[in-house]
Amino acid sequence: MMWSLTLILMASLLRQGAFGINSKGLTPLDAWSFDKMVSKFKATIVKFDTAYPYGAKHEEFAKLAAAGRSSKDLLVAEVGIKDYGEFENVDLGERFGVVKENFPVVKLFLQGRDDPIDFDSTDYTEDSLRNFVRKNSDVYISHEDCLEAFDRIVDKFIVEKDSKKRNALLLEAEAEAKKVRTAEDKTSAGIYVKILEKMLEKGDDFIAQERSRVAGLMEKQKLTEAKKKTMQAKLNVLKSFEHHEL
Repeated sequence: MMWSLTLILMASLLRQGAFGINSKGLTPLDAWSFDKMVSKFKATIVKFDTAYPYGAKHEEFAKLAAAGRSSKDLLVAEVGIKDYGEFENVDLGERFGVVKENFPVVKLFLQGRDDPIDFDSTDYTEDSLRNFVRKNSDVYISHEDCLEAFDRIVDKFIVEKDSKKRNALLLEAEAEAKKVRTAEDKTSAGIYVKILEKMLEKGDDFIAQERSRVAGLMEKQKLTEAKKKTMQAKLNVLKSFEHHEL
């Protein structure tokens, strides 16, 4: 019986380790490597957590690491803290005011800035983490169905309140749409342009209204796979317009 319990415990620890340090794209940091690594990237998002993290929040952070794998400007990392045994990385936790009662704690470190920015949203999801990085830095993390050139236009469009300048940004988006080549990118480009047109016509409230409408249609109606794919693409693109609200 005792041997069986030991095996179960070992399996549990191995499972936690697999979800933690071994998550693809998620870089473990310690007191020796922290400053060396963080200083080399425009932005570094760090999760301070237990030494063997697991669960929904860790999985969402791991998704962010996967999404940011192609960015040369972003490091997605974690600091595993042990408050027992060798007390690994307790010094890093103390340095940044992290206490275990608040695990996981996420902070964004920007190149050239001494103080990190705290992630304090209660919506602990990949999308929320992604938008947190995008809102506070110039680092772009690609999202399915989204295109960087258009997201850059959206960033300017959302904060711009002058209608003439917004019209100019719409024209810029239309010109950019003519450059795309693949069928998938053409679909996405068309969605961006249509949303920008509707925002000029109906105002910024259109974003929330359209998201609610499309999500409702996907839940209530029987749709072909092609239609579902198009609607999901629209929901994904709408996220690019929503991140400014965070």
